[in-house]
Amino acid sequence: MTISQEIAKRRTFAIISHPDAGKTTLTEKLLLFGGAIQTAGAVKSNKIKKTATSDFMEIEKQRGISVATSVMTFGYNDLIINILDTPGHKDFAEDTYRTLTAVDSVILVIDCVKGVEAQTERLMEVCRMRDTPVIVFINKLDREGQNPFDLIDELEQKLNINVRPLTWPVNMGADFKGVYSLLEQKLYFFKANKTKVEEDVLEINLQDPVLDQKVGQRDARQLREDVELIEGVYGDFDRQDYLSGKIAPVFFGSASNNFGVRELLEAFCDISPEPIERNTSVRIVRPEEPKFTGFVFKIHANLDPRHRDRIAFLRICSGKFERGKFYHHVRLDKNLRFSNPVSFMADSKNVVEDGFPGDVIGLYDTGTFKIGDTLTEGEDLQYVGIPSFSPEIFKELINLDPMKSKQLEKGVQQLTDEGVAQLFTLQPGNRKVVGTVGELQFDVIQYRLEHEYGAKCRWVTMSTSRACWITAEDPKKLQEFIRLKGNQVGFDKDANPVFFADSDWMLRMNQTNNPDIQFHITSEFKVLA
Repeated sequence: MTISQEIAKRRTFAIISHPDAGKTTLTEKLLLFGGAIQTAGAVKSNKIKKTATSDFMEIEKQRGISVATSVMTFGYNDLIINILDTPGHKDFAEDTYRTLTAVDSVILVIDCVKGVEAQTERLMEVCRMRDTPVIVFINKLDREGQNPFDLIDELEQKLNINVRPLTWPVNMGADFKGVYSLLEQKLYFFKANKTKVEEDVLEINLQDPVLDQKVGQRDARQLREDVELIEGVYGDFDRQDYLSGKIAPVFFGSASNNFGVRELLEAFCDISPEPIERNTSVRIVRPEEPKFTGFVFKIHANLDPRHRDRIAFLRICSGKFERGKFYHHVRLDKNLRFSNPVSFMADSKNVVEDGFPGDVIGLYDTGTFKIGDTLTEGEDLQYVGIPSFSPEIFKELINLDPMKSKQLEKGVQQLTDEGVAQLFTLQPGNRKVVGTVGELQFDVIQYRLEHEYGAKCRWVTMSTSRACWITAEDPKKLQEFIRLKGNQVGFDKDANPVFFADSDWMLRMNQTNNPDIQFHITSEFKVLA
């Protein structure tokens, strides 16, 4: 099979949402409908003991939230589908933003009760920056929620995107009877089964009197009116508008009860994009190019706690990746080979012989990789748009057990390599400072340090509110600035100087008083330098 044929089979997408909208549950049901699992787990349930496949970390199982992006690959309808389930909580937004650089499209989950929430708007801003194709799944239709037309209007107003419903609910809440597919002209009735697939499908013309018998005269009349209004207002669905990010198709359902998931999956297979071209520091790389390239967008330490393994997640962008072949690590300017690359089902891994554009593979890593690293067959290029952001909360790490200093040092180094928190060193005293975008990250790091590395710590909150990487065209002026600012300047893990400001006012004052110094709020300057 040629590279072009392999590319045509790949679909790589992320599922994003505000916390508790049902993102991880939808991921689980897509795996169930795709045949990747036989019984669906649950994020929070007293009756269902199996946890969600994508929530494999112990802290995720305990708290019922996703704290890290997980990757799941399965086959469906002759396609190879890669799902990236992302954290919804704003404290883990940086992991989600970075994951969006590694996918070709997105499924956005909306809670029909709560509608569009703040984190949803921020995630959509990132999608619009890249014109990422978006499919909307309005979830929890088995609950009493907002009117479907009100939800559609809210999507367009708050997310600044045109929408086009492709399925439509028959009632909602206690009277929810199923969904009607406008594409297939089929009515799907579902039983409320949270773990197995059970469905009843009726292919029907909406004017057929049988519809009245199946759903009742009132609901049949309402469905006919709604569909007529949709067809009149929104017109025909244009796939090209979806692929260019101009329009978002909308599906309705209840992931926990298997309502509407198959229709979503079938339509996704039909309309979603194949792997797309990507920007690098020197040129645009197209997926069908014969030579392999790819970039690391995520690193996870202790994916299997029993083996203390560290995995770099690599998105293949062009060419063919082959097991055991040497590839060029651009940042280190050295050639590496990988004898055991793996594919994923969350924390389960299988060794693969090869990979193609769109695939996400895992590379066992001994500290060689950093977020954003590029592998090629020799060409010196760097994929761009995968920055680390300036943290918003800073805390000093205090060791509670001097006998475990080595374990603590190793643990904090490896956990901050994952990219969801950043490690800085301040003088005097070689003090370790961790910066994150949210408070919850500190709880996760503290928990993982204790349970994965046997090291206990506590946090001391700092007054710092902003941290910026600093550079200058004249090295002497940079060194003079560092000397004068003393304890306001630290260094990141790559020994790049970082200026710590107690307030935005202090940052602006230093920028004004030091015109020769450049202050950077993301690490993208390292790639572009």
